[in-house]
Amino acid sequence: MMDDLRELYQEVILDHGRHPRNCRRVDDHSHAAEGDNPMCGDRLSVYLKIDEAGTIQDAAFEGRGCAISIASASIMTEMLPGLSEADARRLFDSFHLLVTGQDINESDADLDKLVVMSGVRNYPVRIKCATLAWHAMTAAMDGQATATTE
Repeated sequence: MMDDLRELYQEVILDHGRHPRNCRRVDDHSHAAEGDNPMCGDRLSVYLKIDEAGTIQDAAFEGRGCAISIASASIMTEMLPGLSEADARRLFDSFHLLVTGQDINESDADLDKLVVMSGVRNYPVRIKCATLAWHAMTAAMDGQATATTE
């Protein structure tokens, strides 16, 4: 049973890695940041369009990286539209706990789509790959131009 689940998760990651969603530039973005993972060579740009009320209207990314970083960015950009900045930060905090193997709030339904990345916790060097786009997203919301995993 666990092998079937692991295989399903790997298939989802590979699908997002090969066919990333929202892999584009948002021309009318209000926030953007570059993410760099020098250890793996991943480099991503994250674009957010946030309205005056603080709601994310659009999220996208461009760049290159391993399947894990691209899949994570793809899933993240699918989840962000409609969230407030505060909710996006909470989602990142929960995601970080998930991939680092720490206790998470089981009632966090938003993590359902992200659980496919939970196996990353078994490969500590890959955690930076999985969280790169998320660090770039928070840097963009903070008005910072860059984020690094180092």
